[in-house]
Amino acid sequence: MAVEVKEKFKVGILGATGMVGQRFIALLENHPWFKVTMVAASPRSAGKTYAEAVGDRWKMTTPMPAGVANLIVRNVNEVEAVAAEVDFVFSAVDMTKDEIRAIEDAYAKTETPVVSNNSAHRWTPDVPMVVPELNPQHYDIIPFQRKRLGTERGFVAVKPNCSIQSYTPMLHALKEFEPYEIVATTYQAISGAGKTFKDWPEMIDNVIPYIGGEEEKSEQEPLRIWGRIENGEIVKADGPVITTQCIRVPVSDGHTAAVFVKFKKKPTKEQILEKWAAFKGLPQELELPSAPKQFIHYFEEDNRPQCALDRDLEGGMAVSAGRLREDKVYDWKFVGLSHNTKRGAAGGAILSAETLVALGYITKK
Repeated sequence: MAVEVKEKFKVGILGATGMVGQRFIALLENHPWFKVTMVAASPRSAGKTYAEAVGDRWKMTTPMPAGVANLIVRNVNEVEAVAAEVDFVFSAVDMTKDEIRAIEDAYAKTETPVVSNNSAHRWTPDVPMVVPELNPQHYDIIPFQRKRLGTERGFVAVKPNCSIQSYTPMLHALKEFEPYEIVATTYQAISGAGKTFKDWPEMIDNVIPYIGGEEEKSEQEPLRIWGRIENGEIVKADGPVITTQCIRVPVSDGHTAAVFVKFKKKPTKEQILEKWAAFKGLPQELELPSAPKQFIHYFEEDNRPQCALDRDLEGGMAVSAGRLREDKVYDWKFVGLSHNTKRGAAGGAILSAETLVALGYITKK
């Protein structure tokens, strides 16, 4: 059942000049529900046109949208003034975690919903961290958060780390077989660090076997997605046990994961492929604008999925899997792939906002 939006929402981008802010702007060009009417960034960018503030740092492969290029950048710290002109904001600010929590709460307290790409609020007990196909029921926590903030309309919602989307959806689709032990190694693109090869030449012909903080996120955030609401808080799931290694590789976009799984109820290969092919979530049921029609794609070829060939499936919003095989130590192993700045970052936040509109949490001011 498709949701109808009669008048476009006025949207602000906080942290608009950075890489994720730029991705928001590129993805929102011609969006059927949302129109970017406000861009905000650090005081040093304020007062310039967006094109002037970004200068030669535009990192997208598509041209800067003309409708945004001439917008005057506002000071992101002028919360009341920015919030007064929009229905809700996307947050991609580059600050310390304490500063991010403070500024996102400040926008929410102006009765402006905040849909954040940042990690600062991912473990705030009453802030929903959602992949819309997996745990939209966590948006039910919003009334508890509004009570804490003293708001009627404002709240903060976040999306999870980009890397977990390369394997968590596949595991989620197999939950009935009770996965209990998981080993995942992620091979993560340089855009996950906000970089291109032009500004990070050290990554050419190189692999760095460490990404700060990433392994803890990759092991713990799926448990919060699989958690439950108790007494106005989201309580993370007790299992499965997940252990990860996260490696930076010389790829522009696309996070790959090599995953090994043990199940309490071992499925057959046919059952796994059937569950992946049939898996749908709320975005597919509601036919949301950014939702992929087929969320999980499976490739039979031994050499797929590949970043260069498969990261842009369904506008970069689908995830893909391949090389599903029985394992000598674990039950099954497979390779997953997701586009880290589309599905994993800005695109995932846009789909979250569409879901929040469909559920009535984001409304016109």
